[in-house]
Amino acid sequence: MNRITPEEIKRDPFTLIDKDWMLITAEKEGKVNTMTASWGGVGIIWNKKVAYIFIRPQRYTKEFVDASERFSLSVLPDSYRKELTYLGRVSGRDEDKIAKTGLKVAYEEGVPYFEESKYVLICRKLYAQDLKGECFIDKSLDPKNYPTKDYHTMYVAEIEEVLEA
Repeated sequence: MNRITPEEIKRDPFTLIDKDWMLITAEKEGKVNTMTASWGGVGIIWNKKVAYIFIRPQRYTKEFVDASERFSLSVLPDSYRKELTYLGRVSGRDEDKIAKTGLKVAYEEGVPYFEESKYVLICRKLYAQDLKGECFIDKSLDPKNYPTKDYHTMYVAEIEEVLEA
């Protein structure tokens, strides 16, 4: 993997996150867990290049992100769509889902990511906040996206490094 700047990513962020999907990966107590995500983005806030992600409270990966100062966002080639789908549907609480996919965990300065990635963002958490139903301005979004009121936690994280295959 080569280090590049965020500006050198050759894919627009809408396709990168929404269409390609990403794996949110973190480590807790020597164990790695990951989940597939397609909600989030990149931008500038507090004079920093950041990524922002959203994780529902019941997701096992949330425990890992909460316990870690840093996490990775890995974007894999489309040929891994089957593995990405599996990692989004199965909980790491129930089985070693990473091993079942055959993906290989690598580390960049102690942060786990996947060797098969075409892009990896190494991120350091800056801010976290739980979404709240009463904060929706467009009130139609709440029942549509949160019928059981399991509101995401939003994380804003500084992009410390970008790796490209």
